[in-house]
Amino acid sequence: MKIAVIDGTGLIGSKVVAKLTQKGHERGISQEAAARQLLDEKQPSMTFVTPEQLGGTVAFLCSAAADQITGTSVSVDGGWTAQ
Repeated sequence: MKIAVIDGTGLIGSKVVAKLTQKGHERGISQEAAARQLLDEKQPSMTFVTPEQLGGTVAFLCSAAADQITGTSVSVDGGWTAQ
């Protein structure tokens, strides 16, 4: 999938954004309302990760403090995958 910023929304095109758009159209609600419903259903933290939060994780993984972290993935998703 190509990454593309969706004009005026601040969102980057992804499978989640496509799902929000589709869900909004199907229910006759805005993309923002669809995002809130998706968070209510799936996201324990009730917020999407921010660029700053993701950047903090990347900075940590690039630091000496993370030297012994190898061969694993780190989910920065507010608990989405832990369900």
